[in-house]
Amino acid sequence: MSDHTHGEGQNGNSVPAPRDTGGEVIRVRKGMFGANNGGDTSGYGGLIRTITLPGASSRPYGGWFDEVADELEGALEEQDLLPENAIERTVVDRDELTFHIAREHLVQVARTLRDDPALRFELCTGVSGVHFLGDKGRELHAVYHLRSLTHGRIIRLEVSAPDSDPRIPSLVEVYPTNDWHEREAYDFFGLIFDGHPALTRIMMPDDWQGFPQRKDYPLGGIAVEYKGAQIPAPDQRRSYS
Repeated sequence: MSDHTHGEGQNGNSVPAPRDTGGEVIRVRKGMFGANNGGDTSGYGGLIRTITLPGASSRPYGGWFDEVADELEGALEEQDLLPENAIERTVVDRDELTFHIAREHLVQVARTLRDDPALRFELCTGVSGVHFLGDKGRELHAVYHLRSLTHGRIIRLEVSAPDSDPRIPSLVEVYPTNDWHEREAYDFFGLIFDGHPALTRIMMPDDWQGFPQRKDYPLGGIAVEYKGAQIPAPDQRRSYS
């Protein structure tokens, strides 16, 4: 979610509601970085923070948000898809609109958002991966930002999958610009985009074990692995000082 907090927004609110006053609590984190396997050197070892995801919003959402929601739901009904089966919840948070979509309906929803004349979200600026260890059964999230050049609007789609089955349909056939973004999300988070034309690692060596941006990935002192060779971890390399 965006971190902006200043200025009048879509619903006329200049400051968002505190995150810990509602929504879904998925974790209580202790310390600045949540480290629990060693001494905390940040100076914030006593900090306790509730990690909360914003809950579903109720109508009216305000401004053009209701228009987009109405048009999307109506367009899905015309395709004999019940909106409540495709849209798990709609969230308005910090003056931004997010549709949480069931992964099996992601491609149809994205195509509808692109092609329907009243919606026309022609551009997807990419997909980002997120890993919430405490969000049991849906630990991995894929977040898409869609822009309507026709109507001058921006919305977000969010899809979740469990660690045990990290598969999400690829959107490359709908938004070809997602080709490399999906590869990056696969490389760092292990999200498998079914239907991608060539899902490969693009940053890490192709024989690398694990996914570096997952929250359960070890930090520091990790050897770099290549085919038939290994570079020692930084804390084990020769010092020249």
